[in-house]
Amino acid sequence: MLEVARRLAGEDATITVLHVVEEVPGYIEGYLPAGYLAEARQRIAEEIAHLTEEVPGGVPAVITGHAGRSIVDWVEDHGVDLVVMASHRPGMQDLLIGSVAAHVVRHVTCAVHVVR
Repeated sequence: MLEVARRLAGEDATITVLHVVEEVPGYIEGYLPAGYLAEARQRIAEEIAHLTEEVPGGVPAVITGHAGRSIVDWVEDHGVDLVVMASHRPGMQDLLIGSVAAHVVRHVTCAVHVVR
C-alpha cells in the first residue's frame, strides 16, 4: 500500500502513515494488565515510525478513536487531498455494519484510492 501511495504522490508530497487505535471499553480495560494499553500504543507508534523511515516525505501518526470516524475527522482537519487505504473483501458482517474503507469513501471530501 505504501508503494501505491508513493506512486500517486508528487515529489514534494507528505505521506502520512496513519493508524487508529480503537478505544477499549472501560469494562474490558479493567481486565487488562496495568499499562497494557500504553505499551501497545507505544509498540504501534514505533512500528508506524519504522514504516515511514523508508517513505520519502513520510510522517507517522497514531490516533485513538473509532477507525472510520477518526480517519474522516483527521483527513478533514489536516487538509488531505488523497487517502490511500487497504480494504478486505467484504463479508456478510460488512453488509450490516459497514467497513472502515466504505465509511471513509462515503464521508471524506477528498479522493480515496482503495487497495485490495
